[in-house]
Amino acid sequence: MKYPEILRIDDVLARLDEFDTIIDARSPAEYALDHLPDAINCPVLDDEQRVIVGTLYKQTGAFEAKKLGAALVAKNIAHHLETLWQDKPREWKPLVYCWRGGNRSGSMAHILAKVGWPVVQLDGGYKAFRNRVNADLEQAPQLDLRVICGTTGSGKTRLLDTLESVGAQVLDLEQLAAHRGSVLGNLPCQPQPTQKAFETSIWDRLRRFDPSRPVFVESESKKVGALRVPAALMERMRASPCIALQVAREERVKLLIEDYQHFACNAPALNAQLAYLTDLHGKAKIAAWQEMASGGRMAELVDELLVEHYDPAYTRSIHRNFTQYEQARVVALADISPASFLAAAQALHRAVDA
Repeated sequence: MKYPEILRIDDVLARLDEFDTIIDARSPAEYALDHLPDAINCPVLDDEQRVIVGTLYKQTGAFEAKKLGAALVAKNIAHHLETLWQDKPREWKPLVYCWRGGNRSGSMAHILAKVGWPVVQLDGGYKAFRNRVNADLEQAPQLDLRVICGTTGSGKTRLLDTLESVGAQVLDLEQLAAHRGSVLGNLPCQPQPTQKAFETSIWDRLRRFDPSRPVFVESESKKVGALRVPAALMERMRASPCIALQVAREERVKLLIEDYQHFACNAPALNAQLAYLTDLHGKAKIAAWQEMASGGRMAELVDELLVEHYDPAYTRSIHRNFTQYEQARVVALADISPASFLAAAQALHRAVDA
């Protein structure tokens, strides 16, 4: 076999889990927007260098730009060789890609091949991968989805986590989106990924599922925070069998206070988020809720939010959007203890997998 081996996207995806390292040779800014699953960023040109070479190309010409670019690329690849790959054995098999599978990944793949490693270069680069992700997500996944439904605070995410811990297949869209899916859903110190990165994460999870076994997913809206759930997946979820999780309201209040400690301990931040509900509930009601938050009356505030905001909105949405909800399998929890979630998850896993 002659290396670097240049493979098209279909061949690469068929072997994606076989590579020892997936190397993204693009700039850090490009990598941050999205990248192949588990890829590491080893730029042959950093963001500033890419701008310098591009500007020189426009202002002076291709020859001068390529001359400078070659020097920078050589230095950067040498740095990666010295700091990252000196300990790699002869059998180390990396995959290298850039934006279109051209000069940047070609330069790196050529040098790695000259060392003696069996390197593969992705023909078409990230652009080919992105086209495949788009095409795959436009199709409804051929999976047996089971949708966990339940009012806010009923522990849907905890049940998903517990189901995964007992061996069930789980698609946790809120985890992938780094958001809890409501006006208070922002996670502290954790920004949401880009839309493209979110879609790549979904694509990667979907491809790993065993289609002969069910996949549990939460009854999300079309958007999780600022991110859109792929339309074909959303349609499939809304037409799938449902599981109705039921927990007493006082237990839901406890769960929400536990899960939203970053707001329970930070009244100004909570009040800023509550202000977004003004159009729905009016200034007087929001002011009353903000006073509860400022006064530390969290249990009272959460209870009112459930009764007056979250539960009515959930009831309208679930009946309108999830066509099999009326036939949902009911799972009633006595409390929000780990033992209750474990018992429910084990029972669901046994029954649905059977």
